[in-house]
Amino acid sequence: MIKLRLKKYGRKGQPCYRIVAMDSRTKRDGASIEELGFYNPMTNETHLKSQRIKTRLQQGAKATETVHNILVKAQLFQ
Repeated sequence: MIKLRLKKYGRKGQPCYRIVAMDSRTKRDGASIEELGFYNPMTNETHLKSQRIKTRLQQGAKATETVHNILVKAQLFQ
């Protein structure tokens, strides 16, 4: 199953995350299928490829709870 989830990068104590499409069995920092956006929790900054995210969701991908909340804040969901 394909999931939209966060992939961590950045320095120790200063996390940044990429929103990626991955197989649900892959490790958190493993190989991703596609990068769909960026999220920085320190500054609350997000950059999303909204058209690709909508396409992935229509293809049957499931968003994790955290990614779902980010998408709701970006008004991609109601």
